Amino acid sequence: MFNKSTKSPITSLNQEEILTILGEDFECEGNIKSKSTARIEGKVTGDIAIKKGIILGVKGIVKGNIETETAIIFGTVNGNLRVKHLEIKETGNINGDVKTENLVIEMGGKYNGKLDMKIGLEKQPETEYKKESSFEVFKKADKSS
Repeated sequence: MFNKSTKSPITSLNQEEILTILGEDFECEGNIKSKSTARIEGKVTGDIAIKKGIILGVKGIVKGNIETETAIIFGTVNGNLRVKHLEIKETGNINGDVKTENLVIEMGGKYNGKLDMKIGLEKQPETEYKKESSFEVFKKADKSS
């Protein structure tokens, strides 16, 4: 009746066409940016910004921050992640802070860091009161002097 799709974003990423593959012997020092899905089996030292998604293979190592919509981690990440959907597999190991909406950790998957799970990473719901920014506080102090 309602024809709602039951496909999870993780399943969709697994079925997505992967246009970028960085093999086991690949080593990169520098930032990586892409609009399509990527699979990394090698070592990256630098930040990664991949719009659609990233699959980090078992031997994959990232020493830097990752920002993407969906991530499946089989390898090791030493850095912070900002993703909408995250799955840490049995062999996955993350050492860093994670901001995500959805998280799945398989038995054996390791995660060390601060976890921030809020609705809508880009747009946080407004609180009942408005916090003053440092700029507004200093502006008030200048007026009272």
